[in-house]
Amino acid sequence: MVTIRDIAEECKVSITTVSNVINGKAKVGEKTRQTILEVIEKRGYRPNSIAQGLRSQKTKNIAIIADDIAQFSTPEIIEGIMSCCEKRGYRTTVKNLRMYARWQDTWYDNDIAFHSVLNPILEELDSHMVDGTIYVAGHARKINCFPESYNTPAVMAYAYDQNPLVPSVLIDDEKSAYQMIRYLIQKGHRKIAVLGGKEDNLHTQRRLKGYQRALYEAQILYNPTLIRYSDWTIAAGYDEVKKLPINEITAIFCMSDRMAGGVYRYLDELGLRAGRDIAVAGFDDQEISKVMIPELTTMALPLQEIGRASAELLFRQIEKGEVEKNREMLIPCFFVERDSVMEI
Repeated sequence: MVTIRDIAEECKVSITTVSNVINGKAKVGEKTRQTILEVIEKRGYRPNSIAQGLRSQKTKNIAIIADDIAQFSTPEIIEGIMSCCEKRGYRTTVKNLRMYARWQDTWYDNDIAFHSVLNPILEELDSHMVDGTIYVAGHARKINCFPESYNTPAVMAYAYDQNPLVPSVLIDDEKSAYQMIRYLIQKGHRKIAVLGGKEDNLHTQRRLKGYQRALYEAQILYNPTLIRYSDWTIAAGYDEVKKLPINEITAIFCMSDRMAGGVYRYLDELGLRAGRDIAVAGFDDQEISKVMIPELTTMALPLQEIGRASAELLFRQIEKGEVEKNREMLIPCFFVERDSVMEI
């Protein structure tokens, strides 16, 4: 491997002079600078980024830890983080905990299982001297992730950390659900049912608040019998829509597009059609929403925006030392109007 000493010896200059050229410092004559650059190119020398980091106390490397890369929301968040890091000249290291692959959804409240996978990763990253860490959660919840003794700048994306010094970036569930229900009301719908995730799920709770606020402002009485809780799957949507008074409602707000897929299936069995006989709205803007017939009106998640915002918050800590307790940044979703909601 070619070293900086090799370059200095061939150019008959000091190691300091070569280092000044590599780092763009002044006090090097143009002729000498060009000679050094030509030898660097000829010999294929590449600076040792770790050694540079040791000298500057910065590695220009950001760690990304993911609950599970297979979660549909995670790749786009990571892409947002990486694109922001690339513009800043930072490299990224991605660590996949594979939590859903290991234990499906049985690990959420199992702190021992979670930390049996997470702690070795945190220790490994500490030994590699990363400048900062971003944890990408699979869904919104409060996570016991970074201990208060964790000295590296950190940000939580798509969830909250129990450490108050770790800022969080999430979607604005309440505002986004409110926007969708307002749209349904403007289309003339007043009997609007809801299919949500588990009742204690943070996404479910916040989207329900948005639903309730929109009803309140329109002076529509909230009817808890029109709310069904389950999980986010097609099967759950199919099972739960059967429990709704389908002949008494005009619209169904599904808190996931996959649940809306189950609703479509049930409506088809009844000889009904979304957008003609009953309005159906979704949430997430997953690929399924574009192939449903009719295409599904939904809310698109701002996943890359969450990634970029998380990276920017991290850089404020790294470069400016800006730390604010209990910092929360909410990113609104994008409304996507298609053909599954009719006017009445």
